[in-house]
Amino acid sequence: MGIETIELVLRVALVIDALGLIALIMIQQGKGASVGAAFGSGASQTMFGSAGASSFLTTLTTWLAVAFFVITFALAWAARERAETLGSIGIPELREEDTPSAFDEIPVDDTMDFGDVPELSVEVVPAPQDSEVPSADSEVSDPEVPDAGQGGAPPRS
Repeated sequence: MGIETIELVLRVALVIDALGLIALIMIQQGKGASVGAAFGSGASQTMFGSAGASSFLTTLTTWLAVAFFVITFALAWAARERAETLGSIGIPELREEDTPSAFDEIPVDDTMDFGDVPELSVEVVPAPQDSEVPSADSEVSDPEVPDAGQGGAPPRS
């Protein structure tokens, strides 16, 4: 039996175990629900006796949780075995000098045709002089925005 078959069986068992855990946790009552049994609500007539099903369900939940962890560890072991098997069949390893860097120059061959690539035109804009740059103390007025006294709302009558 191969590692793949073992992994498949373990995955199916893990899903069944997880669904069983979810179902058991959902059907269990909270701790406050058993308070009524202390005052004689007829809990002694149940199938599991006067203690009720809580001890049975709790024990079953515990065993399913232990099985969940055991299956998970078994899946981790199977994954490690598969990785070791793949490593031994000769998968090439990348060395650092084989990987290209972002700073490496790309060789351009003179025979390459760049006819379909449009040329990029760059326009150089001169930096403003000190006299053109407004200072933080000076007021800058936008001619398109009227001041509060100009235009705006009509005067009140």
